[in-house]
Amino acid sequence: METNNFNYVRSEQETSAMSKTFMASVFSWMSAALVITTIVAYYFAHNADLFALLVNPLGGLTTLGYVVAFSPLAFILVISFGFNRLSYPVLLFLFLLFSAVMGMSLSFIFFQYTEASIYGTFAAAAGMFGLMAVVGYTTKTDLTNFGSIMMMGLVGIIIASFINWFMQSAMMGYVISVIGVLVFTGLTAYDVQKLKRIGAGVEYGTEVASKLVIMGALNLYMDFLNLFLFLLRIFGDRK
Repeated sequence: METNNFNYVRSEQETSAMSKTFMASVFSWMSAALVITTIVAYYFAHNADLFALLVNPLGGLTTLGYVVAFSPLAFILVISFGFNRLSYPVLLFLFLLFSAVMGMSLSFIFFQYTEASIYGTFAAAAGMFGLMAVVGYTTKTDLTNFGSIMMMGLVGIIIASFINWFMQSAMMGYVISVIGVLVFTGLTAYDVQKLKRIGAGVEYGTEVASKLVIMGALNLYMDFLNLFLFLLRIFGDRK
């Protein structure tokens, strides 16, 4: 009887260790992607030659500018649906390339908002993201149903944003941004808990586990980025 209890405790400890190792890898790659995005965004916004690759002298988008504007969705679809077919190195390369392309895209916010408000909002988003990540990792409450509600909210945001693209309503845009902050704050906690459970069940060190790390990093990267952008739309000081 004592042996069974000991084995149970040891198994639980091993599971916890596997989960921590998995999550550490997820956050490491997510952070690496955010660093790439931040550096690329800053340099494209502050270097006229680089920014000219995206915008022509008349103010319109160049060919690369259009690619940068419309390729993020393609990256996400390729990475998501290519999970089983793509090797880990290819998946990692696409994820890091995606983060660089997102940096090019985000360089435009430096011409829309003051740098002080961008940095302040980024810090606020980091704080909120970190808090909800801790909640998601430590809570004993099952967030599956909560996550389903957040996903429905995300679908609603996408539909409302598409409608507002035609309406161009400032009030509707503000409401969408507020809901967006709530949705991605909630999704952060849900995704962290989901990834924690995935990490506890994978055989760490295999290619499948490594690929799951990249997918987890992509999920959290998008949670943070969307949270930041929605906060910026609400609190950012426009030029």
